[in-house]
Amino acid sequence: MIMRLLILLCALIAAPASADDFLDPAVAFKPSARALDGNTVEVVYTIAPKYYLYRDKFRFAATEPGAATATPLFPAGKQKDDDLFGRVEVYYKRVAVRVPVERTSSGTLPLTLDVTSQGCADAGLCYPPQTQKVSVVLPDPATTPAAPPPAAAGDESGLIAQALRDTEFWASLAFFFAAGIGLAFTPCVLPMIPILSGIIAGQGHKASHARGFALSLAYVLGMALTYAAAGVAAGLTGTLLSAALQNAWVLGAFALVFVVLSLSMFGFYELQLPVALQSKLSEESGHLHGGRGLGVFLMGALSALIVGPCVAAPLAGALLYIGQTGDAVFGGTALFVMALGMGAPLIAVGTAGGSLLPKTGPWMEGVKKGFGVVLLATAVWLVGPVLPPVIPMLAWAALLIIPAIFLHALDPLPPQAKGWQRFWKGIGIVMLLTGAALLVGALAGSRDPLQPLAGLRGSAVAAEAKKLPFEPVRSPAELERRLAAVDRPVMLDFYADWCVSCKEMEKFTFADAAVQAKLLGFTLLKADVTANSADDKALLARFGLFGPPGIVFFDRRGTEVAGIRVVGYQDATTFLKTLERAGG
Repeated sequence: MIMRLLILLCALIAAPASADDFLDPAVAFKPSARALDGNTVEVVYTIAPKYYLYRDKFRFAATEPGAATATPLFPAGKQKDDDLFGRVEVYYKRVAVRVPVERTSSGTLPLTLDVTSQGCADAGLCYPPQTQKVSVVLPDPATTPAAPPPAAAGDESGLIAQALRDTEFWASLAFFFAAGIGLAFTPCVLPMIPILSGIIAGQGHKASHARGFALSLAYVLGMALTYAAAGVAAGLTGTLLSAALQNAWVLGAFALVFVVLSLSMFGFYELQLPVALQSKLSEESGHLHGGRGLGVFLMGALSALIVGPCVAAPLAGALLYIGQTGDAVFGGTALFVMALGMGAPLIAVGTAGGSLLPKTGPWMEGVKKGFGVVLLATAVWLVGPVLPPVIPMLAWAALLIIPAIFLHALDPLPPQAKGWQRFWKGIGIVMLLTGAALLVGALAGSRDPLQPLAGLRGSAVAAEAKKLPFEPVRSPAELERRLAAVDRPVMLDFYADWCVSCKEMEKFTFADAAVQAKLLGFTLLKADVTANSADDKALLARFGLFGPPGIVFFDRRGTEVAGIRVVGYQDATTFLKTLERAGG
């Protein structure tokens, strides 16, 4: 009897699905439409899980007189071996198709489109072609700016956005966590390490393993939630929130916080609540302990916005996905997981720092003062981009010379000095010499901290001459006029003074001799978006970018070269390959 029941159960499982198990095509494939500008409609199909649509079966037709559809623009799909049509390109989950509309009238235009599609279910059922109607109102082309071009299938951020649409949920999250770990070692994230280390060091004898982990976790959660929230806002609005915070007042206020924290580590004062308030809060079930964790959480949130504003390809891909799909939940989750990946090394540093810091004695005070210097350096690094270059150079010189004196760089060592004493004196001498070079270089007119004495050896002018001859572009209209007059390939570089990766590109990539030789055949344009003005935002929106660094290439006719955008830092070797693909 049991054997018969098992055979019956297996037969039921293996039986083909009945017609009642499949969705109605109107439910499986739901079209909607929106106007991108006065002459473009975006038709979006929401596709049920385990169903797909054929790329070559789409048809679009305008029903109103005076309007006609032109050749639609399709995103890249997924290759599939189909039982009916062989090797075909299909779409899962969602597809957005741009449909140009040729119209004979100005003003607003109510428009109804007949949209035809054909799709199948993975389980084996294929539907006949389905025609549905979508309606939209096109604005007046004369008063509406042209929509930015769709993300190029070949550019890295576009590929990541496509992968978010086509990849399974958990696989996407695993990718973003791994990408976050990689981003943790970039200059846009590294400054968070001294911030967190300073917080741990400030705990002194209380910085145990568990305490270090708890504080690190609070910091990283603040950072991750801020990345997710700010990323979702950027994806839905097209504006990177952190760019608005990169001004002298905000950066100066945040730098002042670091100065206050560092001075407390030097023993000038101790940051704590008044004794009466501490006693009252202690009586109310340890509210002070929770408040301290909340403070670290808020420090992590501020750090994410102010210390690490640069855009990298994974971040740009997630923002692009959110902007194109409106799927803020999935996009925000991806950004949250990416920020957790960025924070994983921070948690490791914080936990180890909590256990490695000395618990008692003069060494603990020395470590705290060392972190105080690091926090002062972070303050200088923050405000450096908005100050005249000579001021940060003088500040760096002071931050090297004064600690070098405390490390006994100028004091003779006793004959019986131990190895560690000699080691720290050597470190002090190196710091003293470096600081002196910065001080002399700044007074001699040099403004490059990495080459402070270049002016003394007569190479400052030569170094200046090596800079690429970029022409400034300040608005979309100015860019269009410039592109209309070109007769060779064009490179448009998006730059900001507060963008660390932009400065990396200038110092290490654009300064490379092979790159400069290759760029001789290009017209070089630069959009400086430091001020984040209305024109700056319009230029970024023109290309669907959320912030610098970003590089866009155009051919000799002024048309963007698809799939060759650069988002984030590229070294000289990689950039040379990009220039080859761009037609250089």
